[in-house]
Amino acid sequence: MELIQEHSNLSAYLAADEAIDHDHPLVQETADALWTATGDAYSYAKVAFEFVRDTVPHSNDAGDLRVTWRASDVLRLRTGICYAKAHAVAALLRARGIPTALCYQLLGEDDGSGLVVHGLIAVRMPGEDRWARQDPRGNKPGVDARFSLDREQLAFPVRPELGEIDHPVLYAVPHPAVLTALQESADRPELWRNLPTGL
Repeated sequence: MELIQEHSNLSAYLAADEAIDHDHPLVQETADALWTATGDAYSYAKVAFEFVRDTVPHSNDAGDLRVTWRASDVLRLRTGICYAKAHAVAALLRARGIPTALCYQLLGEDDGSGLVVHGLIAVRMPGEDRWARQDPRGNKPGVDARFSLDREQLAFPVRPELGEIDHPVLYAVPHPAVLTALQESADRPELWRNLPTGL
């Protein structure tokens, strides 16, 4: 699948905003600690991805009712759904100058009730001329997402026969439908009712 940049200028994929708040002290401290443990861009990107994937439980998997959407809150509270975890990884990578985009899939719900938007990221490593999608939602039985620049290993491969699709656009900021759902939901059950069903 060909990924399409929303902005031609890579600086848009390095910017801070209200959700990807990599100028926040906690994001900076976390990025500094992870960088010290690695020292090069590729190792850092992999460790930052794995840090969020593995140490921030997906709130649905953990039964956590809290809703987070700012990267700093995801790192502080250690909870979030796919969108929030994508914001956290994007913030950590952008904090170290690695262009990171938000991207989305349309996937079937576990109960077969319809389609919902799923959030992930794409990275463009220094010296590379292509983007590589990564999915930090968190692994569980049947889900084994890994950081890879060569071959995608996402949490959920799309099933076109069920109407699932990969959205090709690489967004510099969270899609408004995603951000609205997160910001206007008091808890995860309400968020589940508000999940976007398309972009």
